[in-house]
Amino acid sequence: MTTFLGNPVTLEGTPLEAGMMMPDFEVIDVALNPVHPMETKGKKIILAVPSADTGVCSLELAKFMNKMKGHEDVEVLSVSEDLPFALDRWSKAEQNTVIKTYSDYKDHDFAKKTGTYMKENGLLARSVFVTDEDGKIVYVQYVDEVSHEPDYKKALAAAGIQE
Repeated sequence: MTTFLGNPVTLEGTPLEAGMMMPDFEVIDVALNPVHPMETKGKKIILAVPSADTGVCSLELAKFMNKMKGHEDVEVLSVSEDLPFALDRWSKAEQNTVIKTYSDYKDHDFAKKTGTYMKENGLLARSVFVTDEDGKIVYVQYVDEVSHEPDYKKALAAAGIQE
């Protein structure tokens, strides 16, 4: 069961598991262009976060940003329901050059295909998906309490990165 601030939430969409292929999904970049991140091969860490404007989300993104420096062989994506303008603002404020931030606000395609859409509040549940070079999911974490941070060590290890 997933909770948000202690209250149970309903996750809509298709939950994913390790061993499955990461579905192709469309999100919007900070320049308002549609993007299909799974069209490119390569290892990926895909983060679903409620909002980059919250303390826990900003902390999570900053931690991944710092831990991924020097690991350009793994692409890190963050997806939220934030508007692209907010994601651009966060990236500039944090001097982010590591994480590609995308918005799922328009069609909720990512949310539907990953089972991360919280029906009660319209945000994404905090989750981590790690894929191999071919897009096969090697690690999944749907964080039980959305206001908590993910397991960085396990996610990074699944991507072949030792802290």
